[in-house]
Amino acid sequence: MNRRELLKATAALPLLQAVRPDRALADTAWPTHTISMIVPFPAGGQADLAARPVALALENILGKSVIVDNRAGGAGGAIGNAAAARAEPDGYTLLMTLSSLAVLPEADRLFDRPPVYEVSQFAPIARVLADPTLLAVPASAPWKTLEDFVADAKRRPGEIRYGSSGPYGTLHVAMEMFAASAGIKLLHIPFRGAGPALNAILTGTVEALASAPGTLKQQVDDGRMRVLANWGAERIASFPDLPTFKERGYKDVEFYIWAGLFAQKALPEPIMTKLREAMAKAAKSPEVIKTFDTAGSPVAYMDAPEFSKFIEADSARLVAAVKRIGRVE
Repeated sequence: MNRRELLKATAALPLLQAVRPDRALADTAWPTHTISMIVPFPAGGQADLAARPVALALENILGKSVIVDNRAGGAGGAIGNAAAARAEPDGYTLLMTLSSLAVLPEADRLFDRPPVYEVSQFAPIARVLADPTLLAVPASAPWKTLEDFVADAKRRPGEIRYGSSGPYGTLHVAMEMFAASAGIKLLHIPFRGAGPALNAILTGTVEALASAPGTLKQQVDDGRMRVLANWGAERIASFPDLPTFKERGYKDVEFYIWAGLFAQKALPEPIMTKLREAMAKAAKSPEVIKTFDTAGSPVAYMDAPEFSKFIEADSARLVAAVKRIGRVE
């Protein structure tokens, strides 16, 4: 270093020393005001189911309000995900989102569109739920089994309407994965989220839906809907008599709706540590456990390091599925 560079570095040192302690102090003091938890879907879906009890538990743990902010802009959750990606990395804007987080940028590339966000912009904090998707139809529908549904779809290609949370969202990818494996053509009707899609099947606008157990259980228990198959690798406790697609011969049909909490990649480490510690406590909260168990979606907590590895493996499988499906309107 020459003399001029040394003088510049020395002159800048007091300024750096003045700024860094203030930033470190702010990080240590976090949180000092209300935290917003973006849910990129309307109320009533899996992400919303995950967010509300967790937000309440975090309020009690952190001592500051945690507001659930439903961004019901459609696009399979891409709009809300992008808003969270652009937010200041200060711990005051979090994201509770679904497995479609990794799918949507790939879908944009399929259509030669620049992605509105990238997964690399986010830092995983914790996984909250991880449920296999279930195929549901109205209780009044003529299909009593999965075989009935497939046979009718083959007789009437493109006529059976199914709802989704938006193109290439979790519900869309699951149904198209099944349709491709079964050799059937269904009519896709996208909505602005899983909640509106669920309302659509209840009112007869659509005739089928892929959704999480937590959003279907009450409707099935009330006799308003019927479930035909489970996208998981094995049967689940909340629907023990429901067969898996694999049991019915569809070996490549497997899909899960997981919900997880994220922050921005540049979030300071002291705040990330506090969030991880708070989420570990929230996952053990009796109120959270009871709420999820009652809904038929038990807590599936993973801390950040394990969750990151899980996302990497699951995203690779989902992106491969999207590429197989190709462009679907």
